[in-house]
Amino acid sequence: MLSLDATGDWFADARRVPSPNFDARPSGCDIDLIVVHGISLPPGEFGGPHIEQLFCNCLDPHAHEYFRAIAAVKVSAHLLIRRGGDLVQFVAFSQRAWHAGESRFGDRVRCNDFSIGIELEGTDRTPYEDVQYERLGGVCLALMHRWPAIGPHRIVRHSDIAPARKTDPGPAFDWPRLHARLEAPPL
Repeated sequence: MLSLDATGDWFADARRVPSPNFDARPSGCDIDLIVVHGISLPPGEFGGPHIEQLFCNCLDPHAHEYFRAIAAVKVSAHLLIRRGGDLVQFVAFSQRAWHAGESRFGDRVRCNDFSIGIELEGTDRTPYEDVQYERLGGVCLALMHRWPAIGPHRIVRHSDIAPARKTDPGPAFDWPRLHARLEAPPL
């Protein structure tokens, strides 16, 4: 199982790339949801520094035509799981990362307030890698241990909380596979 550092805010195994795109969670708001996203920059391309640059407000708008529209957007996630399984953490879990945007889970709005955002490097239509499922499963188990209010039913797609705006992580993501990993004993 992955381990959190002594503060419980950072994975010891993750490479830290601090993002400025976060703020305080509302007082008394408990973490009880994980939101799984999919991202690739430029769209459909993997590897490279562009996701990290976007989350750190240093994406060059001239590096690719698509970047002109998004370079000024202030966005982040708590974690990114790369195609090869590398884990990158941008925001401490106690802080509110800006990943969900306008969103709703049940009767609650503003999911950033009470969720942890995990980005998978991928697209809606490209199968995710085996190592990404393994890493995501390990991350979710560790987070569920740290925040017991998070159960498998409280791990959702970005498209579940913002269906009019978002489609990720898309039909290429194998939800039964993730749930089987969550129900298996820890490695």
